[in-house]
Amino acid sequence: MKDVMLSTRARAAVRLALDEDLADALDARKSKWCDATSEALVDPKAVATGEIYAKGTGCVVAGATVAKAVMKAVDPKIKVVIHRPDGSVVKPKEPILSFRGKARSILAAERTALNFMQRMCATATLARKFVDATKRYGTLILDTRKTTPGLRVFEKYAVLCGGGTNHRLGMYDRVLMKDNHRRLWKGGNPDELDQAVIAARKKFPKLAVEVEVESLRECASALKAKPEWIMLDNMSCADMKKCVKMCKGISKTEASGGITLGRAKEVAATGVTAISLGCLTHSAGSVDLSLEWRKV
Repeated sequence: MKDVMLSTRARAAVRLALDEDLADALDARKSKWCDATSEALVDPKAVATGEIYAKGTGCVVAGATVAKAVMKAVDPKIKVVIHRPDGSVVKPKEPILSFRGKARSILAAERTALNFMQRMCATATLARKFVDATKRYGTLILDTRKTTPGLRVFEKYAVLCGGGTNHRLGMYDRVLMKDNHRRLWKGGNPDELDQAVIAARKKFPKLAVEVEVESLRECASALKAKPEWIMLDNMSCADMKKCVKMCKGISKTEASGGITLGRAKEVAATGVTAISLGCLTHSAGSVDLSLEWRKV
């Protein structure tokens, strides 16, 4: 799992987040970041040591390297040590990372660092719950494109930290025909989905093709062209089992559509290759993290 901060999008997002929090709104021409409270009250020579930890149980770490990058962007002289790397499960108040540097710099970076980590840890923790619930069946847990605009690189990385697998990164790296695409393609004839697959392959021969289906009839139609993936949307487990049997040796299968943690095991038992879950990134919420000073 590569460090998310190797991504140019991630680095740009960190800079934008810091600009949002620290920029001088009164004069856009000024490039200096400003934490008015710290500049008013904190000695510019004051040095502080602190750490970030989770308050609750079962937190899966995601974003430790992002928090480090935030602090280094504010002040390259801040020394940061990551004690529990991304993907680790931490106990309450177990240090995830610690740092030492100018107090003003740490205070300026604090909220942005925590904002990234809290949401990323929540996504990783939820992903791990789904992975644990379905591991008996070897089912892949996939994310979706239901991500926060501008923050997809962090949210999909967090899914990896939780043991999940990334679906397509955007609309450019896979052909995925959903119901609205099908309705606009020659009237959406359910018996000619194979022709849609053929047309997609002709236009983008190097991309994997996936087709969303809602019935056994549509599944059989798409299978005639052997797409790489068949998405089984909002199907009963009984119909999923039948589709999995039909697709065996031809296409991989992805279950989709409002699948909850309580239902994940039952869906995995149908034999689907993967379960895709928008909730991992749009409904995970935030983990309660704290940044506290430490006595030295």
